Amino acid sequence: MPILEETNVSTREEVILKCYQQVFPLAAAHIQRRSGRLEEAKEVFQEAMLLYFEKLSQEGFQPAVNDQAYLMGMVKKLWLKHQGNPKSVSLDHWDQAIEEQPQPITQKLLNYLRSSGERCLDLLQSFYYEKCSMRQVADRFGYASERSATVQKYKCLEKVREQVRQNAQQYEDFFE
Repeated sequence: MPILEETNVSTREEVILKCYQQVFPLAAAHIQRRSGRLEEAKEVFQEAMLLYFEKLSQEGFQPAVNDQAYLMGMVKKLWLKHQGNPKSVSLDHWDQAIEEQPQPITQKLLNYLRSSGERCLDLLQSFYYEKCSMRQVADRFGYASERSATVQKYKCLEKVREQVRQNAQQYEDFFE
């Protein structure tokens, strides 16, 4: 859901708060997975927020993707720059860099996840994105034990894998 298009967000402070609530945990997790510390995540996120609000103040600026994705794209690019990655993109070319993100791949993955069923999608989201423990997943979805929740998570992942295999097989058949 776009952060800035929410009807109940009216002031700049509320927008900043929403960004921190919705995007900072994702940004911090991204940086942590790449051996970053919380302090570095805070720095990078604050820099991304400043750049983002600068962009928003430009007349006619409209992000090519939703606000959350755009801000996360900025965080990822800034983290690369922070790490001294020579492949990092100049800050003058944000729009082009963000638009080059592999959106079709993300959409395909989402379609595979949806094809596994709403309950599987919710279960996988709880575990992988919300970082719930298996005990919390078991409680949330009414499983008798953590083991039952783990087995169901495995079955959901297998459904997604099978969809990917079937899709890959269709492409192979087409090109033979």
